[in-house]
Order: sequence, then structure tokens, then C-alpha cells
Amino acid sequence: MTKYNVSDIRNIVLCGHGGSGKTTLADAILNETGMVKKLASVDDGTSICDFDEEEKLHKYTIESSVIHFEHNGQLFNLIDTPGYPDFIGQTIGAIWGVDTAAIVINASAGIEVNTRRVFAEAKKANLGRIIVLNKMDSENVDFKKLIKLIQDVFGNECVPLNVPIGQGHDFKGVISTLNLPANTDGTIEDPQKLHEALIETIVTADDAVMEKYLEGNLPTQEEIASLMKQAILDGTLVPIVCVSSKNHCGLNELLDLFSICCLSPDMIQRKAKDQNGDEIIIKADPTAPLIAQVFKTRIDPFVQKLNFIRIHSGTIKNGQTIQISTGRRGVKVAQLFLMQANETKPIDEATAGMIVAVAKSEELVTCTSLGDFVMNDFPFPTPMVGLAAAPKSRGDEAKLSGALAKITQEDSTFVCQRNEQTKQLVITGMSELHLQVIRERLKRRDKVELDTKEPKIAYRETIQTNADGMYRHKKQSGGAGQFGEVHIRMFPFPKGTDPAEFANNKAQFPSMKDFHYDPAINFLWIDSIVGGVIPSNFFPAIEKGFKERMNKGVIAGYQVQDVCVELYHGKYHDVDSNEHAFKTAGSMAFKVVFQKAKPSILEPIVKMEITVPMANVGDVNSDLPNRRGRPLGMEDAGGGMQTISAEVPLAEVMTYNRTLASITGGQGSYSIEFLRYDVVPGNIQQQIIASAELAEEEE
Repeated sequence: MTKYNVSDIRNIVLCGHGGSGKTTLADAILNETGMVKKLASVDDGTSICDFDEEEKLHKYTIESSVIHFEHNGQLFNLIDTPGYPDFIGQTIGAIWGVDTAAIVINASAGIEVNTRRVFAEAKKANLGRIIVLNKMDSENVDFKKLIKLIQDVFGNECVPLNVPIGQGHDFKGVISTLNLPANTDGTIEDPQKLHEALIETIVTADDAVMEKYLEGNLPTQEEIASLMKQAILDGTLVPIVCVSSKNHCGLNELLDLFSICCLSPDMIQRKAKDQNGDEIIIKADPTAPLIAQVFKTRIDPFVQKLNFIRIHSGTIKNGQTIQISTGRRGVKVAQLFLMQANETKPIDEATAGMIVAVAKSEELVTCTSLGDFVMNDFPFPTPMVGLAAAPKSRGDEAKLSGALAKITQEDSTFVCQRNEQTKQLVITGMSELHLQVIRERLKRRDKVELDTKEPKIAYRETIQTNADGMYRHKKQSGGAGQFGEVHIRMFPFPKGTDPAEFANNKAQFPSMKDFHYDPAINFLWIDSIVGGVIPSNFFPAIEKGFKERMNKGVIAGYQVQDVCVELYHGKYHDVDSNEHAFKTAGSMAFKVVFQKAKPSILEPIVKMEITVPMANVGDVNSDLPNRRGRPLGMEDAGGGMQTISAEVPLAEVMTYNRTLASITGGQGSYSIEFLRYDVVPGNIQQQIIASAELAEEEE
């Protein structure tokens, strides 16, 4: 492969909403640049980029795919990404592996929910941004109206770099607004007028040039070329270009503009930390120390595991052993590949600015840094839609565990956890569609089918007042019997209470000898035994009985927390007392006294941030009280969107994605963060207890 200077490399992500034609555009570019000879099609399953079986079945992109081509003496690495928000994790990983985001908009549909999302994510990553108006040959295209909408939503820095000759079925080509041709007949918009707006936007990148321009001195072509990239880097210019990927109209012009407008790897300032935690500026230099990062992991059925790496600095060679951030030992690079979707091309080395894949490096995962410097992890969103899952076939538990482990490596927005309290395996993703596609992949690739249902809420149990009581465990059945008597007092122990300060309150615990604290369940137990009425060697068994009962729950089968128990009296028998007897006595004493202490159920409360179009704010705010939610405030999210903050019980928003999609027509999004546990209202508590009793009877 030809060796390229860093300044001649272009790394671009194609992102946007589903149906905007990103994959068709990527396939068309491969054909136009001679990388593939045959025209590919998403619809007939021959797409180069949508090679996965699930993608062919559904006819939309699920995973990001990396392709490369050459144009104008430059090497382009292009990443095609999913368009549906359900698979946003793949897009975010790709965004942090490139330098320029080409945000593709369906010219007929306009700005859609994921258009806004990826525009914001690209800005967050400090990428250069270009807007590609695709499908200009579709029906109902109104170029002027679309440009106004884009500028209203994303700002006046969005300026056309070319204008269409005709639109809809009459779309025949494009005319540059940067280098005006002599003939501009048939254009939808006046190129001269847009040329002036473009130049005015470009010169703002340099105060001296702008001052000369205001004095009537036009910038030179060299100054324009340099300042345009600087303006794109600064975010003061977001070029808009027109194309039809279906008939290749405007495609050559798009490739030329990619050469001119897309940022090279040495233009974006990135940072990393050394072993002391000190921050450094990364220099995109092949001779500098190695700094690279994994932005995607894929389990390939033939090559097994592939890690996609962006090299920010230095050089990687086959056979080289490299220090990594996720392991103490270095990892040996077995083989480097240039990727063409699912095809691999072996190469001997890769330098700063390049995107390559590494095979069979099990230690590498998404976000792993390679070299002696560490880069920050990518800001993946927290998955919010969960399902309790179990294999359909008995005996597939081990197979399922391995299959899910592979999914979690591939998808940073998929979480698999076993809830120890509910005893359920819960898989969590971005949406029901996301989880459905994962189930399909498990069935096809790993031959494991799942049964799923709504997961149980991890409620907790606690008490509201003090109580005391005792339990005597006595059992005689020939030979040695069992005897143990335990007297306890029980107190509410709110989170945040200092256990030492609480236990050393002599007015409340005048006979306190010792105390033990378990922070995991906020449980404090105090030894106030006087006169050896219970030998100290039985204390561990009594504590074990307490904790076993707390784990089982008392009133509805949920974990008990925020309780203090004082062991103050009891009895034992020289022959019949043993550890088992006192463990049972401790467990039952806890149950008896807990039921006297005004027991209650706690539910998880979450903080929600709900981003919706302005027109839907009233609907969302009206819906929240029905979910026992408490609004906290609202702030402008830009682009005609508002973000509403609220506290809501988790039980009320388990399927909120469906409601929000219905309210906003798919334009809304939300995030959830655990805040605390609160007492459940009495009427709902009775429903929870009744459901728990019914479930116990059915078992």
C-alpha cells in the first residue's frame, strides 16, 4: 500500500437518520472510485457495507463498517454508521475514531431525530462537520426551504458549498458556490448570492483577512482554501453539499469537496494522559510515541475477534508488543488489516492518522488505549430498556453466558447483569428494537434462543419505627436437641448515618460492647449482651441469621436495608445450643420484630432528562404527574428542543420509550440515572405485597 503523509489522510464518518441513504452513498463512492466494479444495493442484499445477516434481513444498518478508497492522491477512511437511535453506540464509537463528520440528510424528509443527535455528538467530539443533502432526486424536495430549516436548527454557519441544478426528478447536477462557473443556468438558488455569504463566513476564521475583506480586498484562492478548513475546524463553517447517491449525480463533486473540506488528522487537537496522570497534547506524527485507541470491536465468525483502531500518533508494526490501558502486560500485534467492510487486507505497518483492524487480541476492548498514554473513554449513553432473559432450552445456560459476553464486547450500549435480589438475568439495551436484533443475532450466530419478559423491580424493605421482641428456637427429636433464644431491639438506620456515632449513643445503648456494620446493605448490629447469657462464640451465627433473613426479605421477599439491630438478651443450653439453633433464632427474631416496626417497601427513584421538541413539552409535563413524577426544571437544548428534568419512580418508566415515541413522533430521547430509594405509597405497597404472595404461591 502507498504510504501517505498524515496531511493526505481523511477519516470521515457518514452519520444521520435512518433512510437518509448513507449506506447507498458509501457503496456508490466505492463504485465511483473503482474500489468495486459492480453496483451494490441495500434493497437486493448486495450492499458492500451492510454485510451482516441481520442487516440484509432488515435492510438497514446495524453495525458501523469501515471502508477505504483513494481520491486526488489522498487516502480516505470512511465509516458508515446506523441511522436509527437504537444503535447510536456504533455511531458514537465511529465519531471518536475520525476527524470529520458528514451528516447525511434525506432532502425529502428533512431534519429528523437522529440528525440532531449526531450533529450534537460530532460537535462534542470537536470534529469538522459537513452536511450532505442526499436523495436530491426524490419527490417533494424544496431546497430553499430545507436550507432555511437547517440554518434555523443548526445555525447560520451552515452555508451551501454548491447548489442543485433542478430538484426532485429534475435534479441534474450541482454548481459550486466557492468557485463560480461562467454558466449558472437552471440553479434553484442564486450561486452569486451564496458565494458572498460563503466567503464572509470563511474570512471570519482570521481577523486580519476579515479586516482586509471589509476594506474591499478579496482573499486569494490560497487564503480561502486554508481559511475554509480553519473555519470548519472552529465550527464557524458547516458546508452543505447536494448529491443523489442513487444515480451518482453530484458524486464526483462530493468527493472533491471531501478532499478540500475534510480535516486531516494533524488538525484536531487531542489529549492523552501519561502514567503520572499529567495531560499531554497528541502530535499526529509517525515518529512520535505511539498513542492509539480501539473505537470498535467485532466478533467475526472467521477471523474471530477484530478490534478497530485509530492511530493518533506513532507507528504500529506486525509482531510488535504494545502496552495497553486495560491490562498489566503488553499485547502482541498478530496482524494488521486495512478493512473494506467485512474484507481484510493484511498490511505490515500503520502510521499516525490511519484506521486499521487488529485480529486475535483478546485483551483489547472498545476504548482501550494502546501505548504509554491513556485517552478518555468515549461518552456512550446508558442503556435504559431492560428485559429479563433466560434460555429457551435447558442446558443452554453456559452457551448463553459465552454468547452474551461476545455481545457486550461488540456493543458498548448493551449491558447484561444478574440481579441477585430478583434472581433474574437482565439484558439492557437502547430500545426494544435493539434487544430484538440482539436476540436474532444470538439465535443465528450462537444458536441460542431466549425467552424474555419484563424484569422485576428491585424493591427494598425497611422499617419506620423502633420495636423489640424475641424468638426461642427449641427442637427436641431424640439425641441432642436444638435450643437458642434471642432478644433484639430494632431501629431505623437512615442512609448517611455514621455507624460509630449511632452505636456509641450511651443514652440509647448503655450496655453496648461492640458493633458491626455492613455498608452494602446499610446494616448495623450492636452487641449489648451482659453477663454471658449468650456465649460470644454464637454471635457470628446470630449475625448470619440476621443477614439471611434480610436477604430473603420479610413482607414481600425483597432485600432489607437501613436497619440497626441490638442484641441485648437471650438464653442458651449447655448441651442443646449450637450455631444452627442460634442462626435460626436470629433469623426468626429478626422477622418477628421487623413486622412490629412498621415495615415498608422502598422503591428506586431515578432522575430523568427528557429532550423533546418545544411543541411536545406540555404533553410530557402533563404525563409526568400520572407517573408520580416530580419536575425539577427545564432548559433549552438547542435546535427547537427542550430538556425536562424530573424525578420519577423507576417502576413508572420501565416502558417509557414507547410513550415518548408516541408523544413526540419518535423525535424525543431520554436518559435515566439512579438517585435513591423512597418509601412506596401505601396503596401501591399493598399491590406489591399481594403480587409477591401470588408469585410465591405459583412457585
